[in-house]
Amino acid sequence: MPWWLVSVVVTVVVVATGALPADDARALAERTVPILVFLAALTVVAEMCAGAGVFTAAAELAALVGRGRRAALWLLVVLLATVSTAVLSLDTTAVLLTPVVITLARHTRTPPLPFALAVLALSNTASLLLPVSNLTNLLADHVLRAADVGFIGLMWAPALAAVLTTVAVLAVRDRHVLSGTYEVHPGRPAPDRPLLVVAAVVTGVMAAAFVAGLPVAPTALAAAAILMLATRLRRRPWPVPPSRLVPWRTLVVVAGLFAVVQTAHAHGLGALLADAAGHGHGAADLLRVAGVGAASSNAVNNLPAYLALEPATGGDPLRIAALLIGTGAGPLVTPWGSLATVLWWHRCRQVMLDVPAGTIVRQGLLLAPVVVVAATLALVAAH
Repeated sequence: MPWWLVSVVVTVVVVATGALPADDARALAERTVPILVFLAALTVVAEMCAGAGVFTAAAELAALVGRGRRAALWLLVVLLATVSTAVLSLDTTAVLLTPVVITLARHTRTPPLPFALAVLALSNTASLLLPVSNLTNLLADHVLRAADVGFIGLMWAPALAAVLTTVAVLAVRDRHVLSGTYEVHPGRPAPDRPLLVVAAVVTGVMAAAFVAGLPVAPTALAAAAILMLATRLRRRPWPVPPSRLVPWRTLVVVAGLFAVVQTAHAHGLGALLADAAGHGHGAADLLRVAGVGAASSNAVNNLPAYLALEPATGGDPLRIAALLIGTGAGPLVTPWGSLATVLWWHRCRQVMLDVPAGTIVRQGLLLAPVVVVAATLALVAAH
């Protein structure tokens, strides 16, 4: 039975039987439906950008700017992955940037695995800067806005620490592979340059709107509509079949996870997790929250882990930030820790890059502890 169908059945059962009380179901829908709408719209934006050649053009520009030095090329890919994750979300980076980066590495006769693994790491650890970077951020932004706390002002320091720590660790690990040079080849012309320019401009304006704090769902919907209209006006084919533009199966599964966690909270899960997460917002307290968030995310998945643990933060912005660090930068160890990792692994298989599960686990064990600790200490230092 496919996961989306399981999710539908479970959601219907918990609502119909009253296991999820009607008031709780209504409150959950009011909070999460705009997030699911945003996810659908942003996926359309990302697919349209891919169809217009934005990701390919950025990768080819990186190859030219790298001037034949593998280390420089790797750093430019790191920058591209970071920006893509921050602006277009971690799932976009995993799905659309991964195959482009692997192809880029192969064209430059560079081992593709270090490049692919860097994209995997940064699709998680670079997802702390903006509310749109991660669905957990959007869930938290709802609470932070109620407390009159700005998301970027709260998270910029841990976001920067997470990215810098990731890059430093991977650069040391892969230093031997990234030495040497590659032959620079001229890039291929864009299939439709005017459409490429429109897609790049719309994405840039959308990113600026996100940074300015405009409502994310209407902004993403507007960007998606403009790019779809531009694609039709330029008489270009859809990047994927229309039935696949919106990831409805993913949306259904995510909605089901939300319903299951909310049901568990209605039956006492919150009290149990509050004991595990502790209290207070000193350095040790925040490290504890982040650690529990990271462990829970790797055990199940970061979305249900965040929802389950959010009440244990007591609405304290610093504790929410620590939980975001754990559930955003921490789920690196298991292949199911975040949806981005699952999607990344699937894309690697599609482009014939074999990545054993042990490789993901080893990188996660190397990165997760130091990144979570560094980001949490940066949060403490900044506040």
